[in-house]
Amino acid sequence: MTTPTNRNAAGFPKSEDLQIQAETFANDSWTWAQSHWLQILIAAGVAIAVFFLLHAIKGWGARLCRKGEGVANWYAIIGRAISKTGNFFILMTSIRLVTGYAGPPQMVESTVEFLFTISAAFQCAIWLRELIFGAIEHKTSADNYHGSGLASALGIIRILITVVLFAIAAVMVLGNLGVNVTGLIAGLGVGGIAIGLAAQGIFANLFAALTILFDRPFRVGDKIRFDRNSGTVVSIGLMSTRIRSFVGEELVFSNKQLLDKLIENLSLRHHTRTKLPIGVAYETPVEKLEALPAMFKEIVETAGGTLSRASTEGFGASSIDFVIEFDVEGDDVPHAQQVRDRIIFAILRKFAAEGISIPYPTQTSYTAAPDGKFILPYPEEVKA
Repeated sequence: MTTPTNRNAAGFPKSEDLQIQAETFANDSWTWAQSHWLQILIAAGVAIAVFFLLHAIKGWGARLCRKGEGVANWYAIIGRAISKTGNFFILMTSIRLVTGYAGPPQMVESTVEFLFTISAAFQCAIWLRELIFGAIEHKTSADNYHGSGLASALGIIRILITVVLFAIAAVMVLGNLGVNVTGLIAGLGVGGIAIGLAAQGIFANLFAALTILFDRPFRVGDKIRFDRNSGTVVSIGLMSTRIRSFVGEELVFSNKQLLDKLIENLSLRHHTRTKLPIGVAYETPVEKLEALPAMFKEIVETAGGTLSRASTEGFGASSIDFVIEFDVEGDDVPHAQQVRDRIIFAILRKFAAEGISIPYPTQTSYTAAPDGKFILPYPEEVKA
């Protein structure tokens, strides 16, 4: 038996209607208990069994969390979410599963449905919060994000996630209460837009930090280069990233500003390529010039590099120009420079042994006497 209710301007039932509903609920419940006492006892027994079964699953989630050793893996994330299951949700789930068998009156069934909806809405918000935050923690804890500034900002991220999820749950509960939530949703939307416009810089950097966290264009400890700056990433914070330049100073860039640039991650470089031009004197015999590429390849491989190119570049002003390009595995630039030095010294020794010279630009000046005769820069030969 149900009684129509009148509502006030805010959408809530009036106090007189609430009193009538309470009396009706009590009378219907007493009549139902007298006529269905056996079904109620059976349903209560099943509900108790379900209650303890769900509690056992909650305990299993706590043990799974301990098995995962903190937040390092998904065992801990899933186990922690299960262990956050509330007792009120377990109770209402147990009752909701057996109400159909006991055949309760409409008002009792509606009350159980209402309380179950409230518990389920907030419980789902708690589960989603733990799963989302666990995923963020998992990313933060992995791949050299330990101790970074972003890890210390997870508390703020958790607050934002909690506020959003519980606001959605509260709107759902108010809707089930019969409250007109259209105005509330519109107000929240306008307020959210106003806050977003006022703090768009903060949110832009926050989302940029999450992009760095999940997309991982670079990590703490990586060597990067962008614009005319280069250095090692020291920390990744909620608002900014700090980079220690190769010449010593610390550079601070906002996360959004940094992601808007072309970033070269030097730590992910497969190899370091070096270009080395060499000029050979025109007086060098052609046979020796033709043998130079094979000579360069042997020298490069002996020094620890991999030859990519060794060929002529063209005719220079005072030399025949060759170019050597070689690769050194890894991203260690100082090591690549050491290999380059060994190659240069080995070429000098080999050229000296083969009698090949590396010319440099020279100029010879001539002067003339008043009669126009050249004055040679060296003594003339005395004829016998």
